[in-house]
Amino acid sequence: MAGSLEARPLFGIGLAAMGYSCFALQDALVKWLVESYEVPQILFVRSAVIVLITGLLAYRYRHPSILKSKYRGTVVIRAALMLTAWMLFYSSARYLGLAELTTLYFSAPIMVMVLSIFVLKEKVGAGRWIACAVGFVGVVIAANPANSPNWLPATLCIIAGFCWAWSTILIRLVSRSETTLTQMYATSALFGIACALSLPWLWKNPDAQGWLLMIGVGLVSTIGQYLLYEGFRYAPASSLAPVEYTGLIWAFIYGYVIWTEVPAINVFIGAILIVAASLVLVSWERRSMKIAKERIG
Repeated sequence: MAGSLEARPLFGIGLAAMGYSCFALQDALVKWLVESYEVPQILFVRSAVIVLITGLLAYRYRHPSILKSKYRGTVVIRAALMLTAWMLFYSSARYLGLAELTTLYFSAPIMVMVLSIFVLKEKVGAGRWIACAVGFVGVVIAANPANSPNWLPATLCIIAGFCWAWSTILIRLVSRSETTLTQMYATSALFGIACALSLPWLWKNPDAQGWLLMIGVGLVSTIGQYLLYEGFRYAPASSLAPVEYTGLIWAFIYGYVIWTEVPAINVFIGAILIVAASLVLVSWERRSMKIAKERIG
C-alpha cells in the first residue's frame, strides 16, 4: 500500500538484488536486439508492455490515479531523467570499450548515496560507505580499464549515471505516497510517448524472434522495476546503492550463457569484492537493527 514504509532494510535489499538481476538480463536482451533494431523502437515496445500490465493491475486493484498525486510533476521529471540516462549511455557505448563504460556508469551508486544525504536527509553510516567503496573498487578491477577514454563520451556516460542516480532518489521520494504500480504505469507511459515520436523514421518491422525478444525485455523490465520499487519502499536509498553492483555479476553470468563469454581472472576478483561489499552491507544493517531494538527495549 502507498505510504507503507515499515523499516525492513534486509527485505528491501533482497528485493532490490533480485530487481537488479532482472535489469542485467534486460541489458543482455537489449544488447542482442541493438544489432538489428534502433534503441527507441526497443524501448517503445518495452514501455508498451509495462503500461499494459501495470495499467490492468492498477485498474483491477483500484489504485489511485497519478494525476491526483502531489508528486505527479516528480514522476514526469523521473521519466525524463531515465530517458536521458538510456540515450546517453547507449550513445557513449558507441565510442567506449565495455571496461571504460562499465566503470564510469557504475559511479551511480555513490552518487545515490551522496544525493540521499542532501535530498532525502538520510543518515549514512560507515557501513554503507564502506560497502559502496568496496563495491566500486570491485567494479574497477573487474572492468580493468586499460586506456584513458575519450573525454566527451566519458562525460556522457557519467552524466547518464548521474541521471540514473537522481531517478533512483525520486523513486524513494515518490514511494512515500504512491503505489508501485501507479509509478510504473505513469513513468513507462511518458517514456513510451517520448520514444514514439521517433518511430516514423526508425521503425523496422520485427521478425518473430525480434518480437519475442522485445516483449521479453518488457516482461523482464516489469518484474525488475516492481522488485526495485518495492525495495525502496522498505529500505533507505543509501543502503540499496551498493546492491546495484550485484548487477555486474549477473551481467557476467548472462554473457556466458548467451554469448559463451568467459570472464578473465580480474573479473572473478572484482566479483568477490562486490559480493563482499553486499555481505558487509547486510551485516551492517543487521547490527543496526539489533542496536535499534535494544534501545527500544
